Amino acid sequence: MSDVSGSGVDVSSLRDKVVLVTGGASGLGRATALAMAEAGAVVTIADVDEVGGTSVANTVGGSFIRADVSSFEDNLSMVDHVVSRHGGIDFAYLNAGVSTGCSLGADFTVEKYRRAMGVNLDGVVYGTHACLGPMRARRGGAIVVTASLAGLTPMPMDPIYTANKHGVVGLTRALSPTLAADGIRYNAVCPAFAESAIVAPIRADLEAAGFEIIPAESVADTVVRLFTLDVTGECWFVQARREPAAFRFRGVPGPGAAA
Repeated sequence: MSDVSGSGVDVSSLRDKVVLVTGGASGLGRATALAMAEAGAVVTIADVDEVGGTSVANTVGGSFIRADVSSFEDNLSMVDHVVSRHGGIDFAYLNAGVSTGCSLGADFTVEKYRRAMGVNLDGVVYGTHACLGPMRARRGGAIVVTASLAGLTPMPMDPIYTANKHGVVGLTRALSPTLAADGIRYNAVCPAFAESAIVAPIRADLEAAGFEIIPAESVADTVVRLFTLDVTGECWFVQARREPAAFRFRGVPGPGAAA
C-alpha cells in the first residue's frame, strides 16, 4: 500500500489519474496539488495568480492555466485545456475561494457581494458543469468541492460567505445522487480556519481569540482521501484536534400528528 505524508490512506488508485485543481496557486489548492502529485497523479493548476500557479505547476511537473472561476467561459476553457493536453479528466478539486470583504450594513457593495458569490458558488457550479461531460466520457470520475465549516454552521463575522458556503453544501447533497448512475462521485470538504489566502490577513486576530489554524496539509489529506473512497454526497469537516469525518445531518422534521 502506498500513502501520502504518512496519512495511511491507500492512494495507489490515483496513480496516472488526471486531476484539475482550482485555486491551486496557494493554500489548500497548493497542498492538495502537491499531495496528488506525490500519489502519482497528473496535475493541472488553475488560478488567477499566474506567478504562483505556474510555480506550483512546475513543482508538481504539471501544467497551469489562468482561469477566473467566476467566469463561465473560463471554466469551459480550463477543462478544455486539461482534456486537450491529457485526453480526459478523472478528478477535479474545485477549491478557489475568496472572503467577502463586507457585511449587509453600510459597508455593503454589490461588487464585493457579486465577487464572493461568483467565486465561491458560481465557480463551483460552473466548474462542475464543465467537468461532467468529460467525466461521463470516461464513464466515471470524482469531484471534491471546498465548502467550509461555515457551510455547516453560521459564521456571523461573514454572513455572505456563510450563505455561499451553505449553497455549496446544499449543492453537494442534492447533486450527488443524480450523478451516481454516471459513476461520478461528488463530495465536499468543510474545514474550519485553515492556512489559506483568506485566513492570512486575519490570522493574528483569530489566534488571539483562541482559534487554532489548521495546516493546509490536513485539509489536503482529507481531499485525497475523498478521491480514494467509494462515497458520494458527503460533507467532511476538518477541525483542529479532531479526526476528519462526514458530517451527519439531522433529518428534516416530518408532519405532526393529525388534528
